[in-house]
Amino acid sequence: MADEGAPRLYCIPATEAPVVAVFRRGPTRWAHVGRWDLAAGRYEPGAWLGGRLFPRRSDLSPDGRLLSYFAHKPSARWEHGEAYVAVSRLPWLTALHAFATCGTWSYGYRFTRDAGERPGDLELPIRWGLRSIPVEQFATERRRGWEEAPGSPARDPGDMWDERRNARLRKRQPQGDLVLHVESVGHAFGEFARQAVDGMHVLYSLEANGDVRLLEDLQWADWDADGRLLVATRAGRLQVRDPEGGRSSLLFEEDLALLAPSPQPSPAWARRW
Repeated sequence: MADEGAPRLYCIPATEAPVVAVFRRGPTRWAHVGRWDLAAGRYEPGAWLGGRLFPRRSDLSPDGRLLSYFAHKPSARWEHGEAYVAVSRLPWLTALHAFATCGTWSYGYRFTRDAGERPGDLELPIRWGLRSIPVEQFATERRRGWEEAPGSPARDPGDMWDERRNARLRKRQPQGDLVLHVESVGHAFGEFARQAVDGMHVLYSLEANGDVRLLEDLQWADWDADGRLLVATRAGRLQVRDPEGGRSSLLFEEDLALLAPSPQPSPAWARRW
């Protein structure tokens, strides 16, 4: 079970760099973004937002430098309104470019290799394109090598938001034989129950030689390029684990439950492309 008051965590690894974008929610009206440097073994706290970020509707550029994020800030007083998509320099939220959405029922944007893929006539000085995130369970995970597991229920063609099934995905350990599994275990309409992220509850498990062990203490997990297990625990900790050594074999740990809202101006480098 989660610790009382523990934050909700969700991570997005870069696909071509040892960098992870970390989204933290809590207290209720606050969101935080951090940069997890896997090579240096360091967590870098970044921006605080007095509003809400939607991690599953956000993305990290392949090189780990840029963040495309979906935000809802009721107090926003700018031309893009209170619900918007923006591109910033991780781990900050200073908008280098932003555009309005039609509210929180819309989806965010992901980075693509085709620089020509842009919404409308959008032109940005970056080598990545931007394309709307598909409306499907675990869209971020699918873009990072997760595959639908055998026996995962098919999506109902009439399920517009892909929320009426418990999808199951799996990802094999790089350079290894273990398999990480994740399953959606129901959508939360009271989103803070059981640390739901964007309304989705999940359960992770680890398969070794046909035996499956539940990882009930995790709210997010993935492999790094070397086959180490990256996790965010329900107690609010980021960890790198040796999957062969059990929970006691921690290679890195950072306790994000200790963080408190502390908004700071972004540094100068985060205000330019």
